[in-house]
Amino acid sequence: MEGFEIRPAALVDAESVAQIYNHYIAASTITFEKVQLETADVEDRIRKTIESFPWLIYELEGSIRGFAYAGSYHGRAAYRHTVEISVYVENGFEGKRIGSRLYEALFAILEKKEIHAIIAGIALPNPGSVALHERFGMEKVAHFKEVGRKFDQWIDVGHWQRILS
Repeated sequence: MEGFEIRPAALVDAESVAQIYNHYIAASTITFEKVQLETADVEDRIRKTIESFPWLIYELEGSIRGFAYAGSYHGRAAYRHTVEISVYVENGFEGKRIGSRLYEALFAILEKKEIHAIIAGIALPNPGSVALHERFGMEKVAHFKEVGRKFDQWIDVGHWQRILS
């Protein structure tokens, strides 16, 4: 895919990010959110995230096709060197290395910060997401059975981790 750019998120990206993410809210168990987000909700999330962590946008020929970000793992001070990461690709654009390119850029940024551990939670089963995270050296460290409920079904969650330093 030629003509793409990976750049830091800005508040003006919120509408496109909401459209990508709202698909997953409505049609999948990848996120446990159940209520569609408004643009203002996403603006607030971007604003709060970029104060301390990276949020990246994948733009292809002027259209946003994916995003990835890091955030606080837990609020307590002892966790300050650990982040939780997420990546979302626009429906219909999966399998085009968008997620991989976003993670390449995100990991490069995190490696330059005082980050020691990266954690990702994955609703299971999700072989594509598992493969993506393992491609970046993450290993499965936990499996929680039936901890989420969406679309009248119980959902397992696995946690993958990578130590940077």
